[in-house]
Amino acid sequence: MLKSHAMALYNKYDKDTLKKLLEANPAPRVTVSFYQYAKIANPQALRDEMFAWMNVMGVLGRIYVASEGVNAQISVPEINYEDFKKRLFEVDFLNGIRMNIAIEHNLYSFLKLKIKVRNKIVADGLNDETFDVTDIGTHLKAAEFNKLVEDPNTILVDMRNHYEWEIGKFKNAITPDVDSFKEALPLVESQLRGHEDKNLVMYCTGGIRCEKASAYYKHVGFKNVYQLEGGIIEYARKVNEQGLENKFIGKNFVFDDRRAEKISNEVIAHCHQCESLWDIHTNCANDACHLLFIQCPSCAEKNNQCCSSECNEFMHLPLELQKEFKSGKDMGIQTFKKGRDSQFVSVYRGWRETNKERVEAALSLTR
Repeated sequence: MLKSHAMALYNKYDKDTLKKLLEANPAPRVTVSFYQYAKIANPQALRDEMFAWMNVMGVLGRIYVASEGVNAQISVPEINYEDFKKRLFEVDFLNGIRMNIAIEHNLYSFLKLKIKVRNKIVADGLNDETFDVTDIGTHLKAAEFNKLVEDPNTILVDMRNHYEWEIGKFKNAITPDVDSFKEALPLVESQLRGHEDKNLVMYCTGGIRCEKASAYYKHVGFKNVYQLEGGIIEYARKVNEQGLENKFIGKNFVFDDRRAEKISNEVIAHCHQCESLWDIHTNCANDACHLLFIQCPSCAEKNNQCCSSECNEFMHLPLELQKEFKSGKDMGIQTFKKGRDSQFVSVYRGWRETNKERVEAALSLTR
């Protein structure tokens, strides 16, 4: 364990302040991700230690620490990157780990450093005590991956969520229609029953989901399990460096403010409202909804940047009515899905029917 630091262990600035601080010092930054499964006796102590020195180095981003390991998506000032790696590698189980460096860098990928202690570094719904999580599948480098996916005995599976593969995926990949990794694991298993002897090749953004999935699928009887080393991020880098054929079409969805990296020039997604080709995600302008969806510029203008007519209407209500709605029992916990129909819409419709006269009277004043 590294030496402790007597300094702040949490970020106390708001988003606007943090953005101004970045603008005042617009030095180049490196966007990078890494993960490592390991047994950590005291996740909180490691979390505090990491925050102390990373904060001093100007690291921004999101890191999860659990008793099973560490999962990080961050940006580091370019001038500090080598010192950052040196310091990170002082942690025994992180020494020499692969760093997945982004294809595209952005000053505003992340605005603050958040390091959280979680039960798991990726929510998978698995009981790790029931199988050997270290018995993972074979890692494939980009060239090996390209060769194996051409084998007719290979099944290629995208282990990401629907809103990720919607904008980009590998050719001929199976894309489970799921909202979470937890949903994908049993669905893929059931769909592939009877094909246990085929080559099961998986990929995800940076490799972390496939790491656990490969161990699980070996446990439940799949004989030849493989995973793309470093995920799509590392694949795109190696394709460019080594002049390989790029089998990925579209964009790679990323979990920061960039939202995506362009891997190829194809646009494979469509606006959720008019079906025209478009592959840029946005959040519904109605903060009570905040649905992540795909909306082209024309529909954004037409719909006031909202995902539905209900959200558009809600934004025209007086603030007191908006506050009344948000304080209702159905709005206590907002757990809206990404890229699907807004949960807000169904709740709002019920509330509106109950308050129909008041709502229509208020809206008549804005027309």
